[in-house]
Amino acid sequence: MAVDVIMPQMGESIFEGTITKWLKKAGDKIERDEPLFEISTDKVDAEIPSPSAGVLKEIKVGEGQTVPIQTVVAVIEASDGASSSAPAAAPAKQAAATAAPPPAAKSAAPAPSAPALAAPQPAASSGEKVRSSPLVRKIARENNIDVSQVPGTGAGGRVSKSDILSAVQGGGAPAAAASSATTSSAPAAPPPARPAGVPPATGGASASAVLENAVPREKMYFGHYEVQPMTVMRQRIAEHMVLSKHVSPHVYSVDEADMTAIATLRAKMKTKFEETTGTKLTFMPFFVRAAVEALRAFPTVNASVDGTNIILHKECNIGIAVALDWGLIVPVIKNAEEKNFLGIARTMNDLAERARAKKLKPEEVAEGTFAITNPGVFGGLFGLPVINQPNVAILGLGTIEKRPVVIDDAIAIRSMVYLTLSYDHRVVDGAVAHQFMAKLKHTLENWTESIL
Repeated sequence: MAVDVIMPQMGESIFEGTITKWLKKAGDKIERDEPLFEISTDKVDAEIPSPSAGVLKEIKVGEGQTVPIQTVVAVIEASDGASSSAPAAAPAKQAAATAAPPPAAKSAAPAPSAPALAAPQPAASSGEKVRSSPLVRKIARENNIDVSQVPGTGAGGRVSKSDILSAVQGGGAPAAAASSATTSSAPAAPPPARPAGVPPATGGASASAVLENAVPREKMYFGHYEVQPMTVMRQRIAEHMVLSKHVSPHVYSVDEADMTAIATLRAKMKTKFEETTGTKLTFMPFFVRAAVEALRAFPTVNASVDGTNIILHKECNIGIAVALDWGLIVPVIKNAEEKNFLGIARTMNDLAERARAKKLKPEEVAEGTFAITNPGVFGGLFGLPVINQPNVAILGLGTIEKRPVVIDDAIAIRSMVYLTLSYDHRVVDGAVAHQFMAKLKHTLENWTESIL
């Protein structure tokens, strides 16, 4: 019997996904729960397992295509004894009929300059609630844009993050005087500049559109350089970074801490820690524990902004930036204030391993209240990281290296690290930032907590 493979919903606010890679091709045999394809969403990249054992009969959605959730992306001819998976496919079909429009309703994404010229969705003019995420509504509110006048390109006319960012860049309809006339008369943003050597666009299409239509997901070579389309994850990272710089006035404070005592403790306990706990002993859990203590002392740093309100979070959900071969992701250690050193180490290592294996769940990269990034692991002296929205601060860690320092009027060789705090000056003042850093530094330099 035939079993439909559907685009899953990877979180409550996720309404579409992009297939980045098929791990099987038509005609291949596959086992139930064996990885079938990879997807990328606004939240996370993930491998999707097969719902049934059998033969992959047909692939309906190709690599690089974005479709609404519950869309049938493939069909599996189930093998004997695998019919038990069929009931799971039936509710999916029923959900698709009620929760998502036909896949044909989603055409190719418009060029970045197009949204200002598109007609608003009928639902907005009829008074129906516009489908959008809290982040989209936040951006619209902060930029005085009526989200109901922003053309939605997502599933069922949903206004996506890229839609609202395009509206912001193009001077979208003001909330005070939004109308269809305003939308239709809004000037289009200028097309992207054409790289030197790229053939000129024809028929009014931009150079980037020509590239996308010609080779959607492949490199193109022009003389002494190549044009490489962004992956879906890279597009999401780019949007997130531009949004953060647009929303938060970044200020930076730099300090350094003496890590000699912790470096000595780690060298002494490294082997025993791994044998006893089954997890590696790195420097990162020390920084997380010290950050928790500093966040408790200065809760303004553990906050987010909602309009003109400051949200002070009681829980310390620490996001840890993990570098991947294909991008960057920030899994979150939830309720870090409730965990001891070992609990933080195990949670952090587990999240990092599953991030690299594309096994994270959407909720594991959400609800962070503070973030830490570690350019020092690649030898960086220190960095000036971009705030991970909707947080108001992020801690950057430099490399730990031995340097000569003055102690009691004598020169000594110590293991030192530079610490950088990037913070949102709307919420965090310089005095608070430096007090936070002083607390962090004191905890690191006077470490007393048992690690076992």
